Amino acid sequence: MSTTALWDFGRGTGIVALVLLTVSTVLGIATRSGRPAPGLPRFAVAELHRNVSLLSAVFLALHVGLLLFDPYAMLRLFDLVLPFVGEYRPFWQGLGTVALDVLLALVVTSLLRHRLGRRTWRAVHWAAYALWPVALVHALGTGTDGFSPWFLTVAVLCVLSVVGALFLRREVRV
Repeated sequence: MSTTALWDFGRGTGIVALVLLTVSTVLGIATRSGRPAPGLPRFAVAELHRNVSLLSAVFLALHVGLLLFDPYAMLRLFDLVLPFVGEYRPFWQGLGTVALDVLLALVVTSLLRHRLGRRTWRAVHWAAYALWPVALVHALGTGTDGFSPWFLTVAVLCVLSVVGALFLRREVRV
């Protein structure tokens, strides 16, 4: 394995996690809009949202795990929980830590949804609206590809997708 393999796979899994998180956010907005997706009933959109969300968590775990062992990233275990104390780009890495912490809270409360009750689950789940932009800004600021043309294209497509979903949801409510 090359000396940059962990860094390369860590970056790749982070980008996949961001794209999946974008899809999850769009599906979450679509689920709340009350409008069924073309060809899919609402329950199918909700199920797809849940599965994509869990898949994004898996890729995020891979992203963090790979970078934890990468000597270039210099992550320490407490960097995964405590934001803004990392040695590599502490502010931008700290945003990633915040996103990870919020995602963990979302996953845990979603898995315990029936025990917590709908009101508690929904209150925690509102944090998802903050999670996505924090993760996007983390990717732009900490990644070595943050301002490369191909990554900026991915980032713009992610932003347009979420903004488009919010616009469509707003249209349904008006």
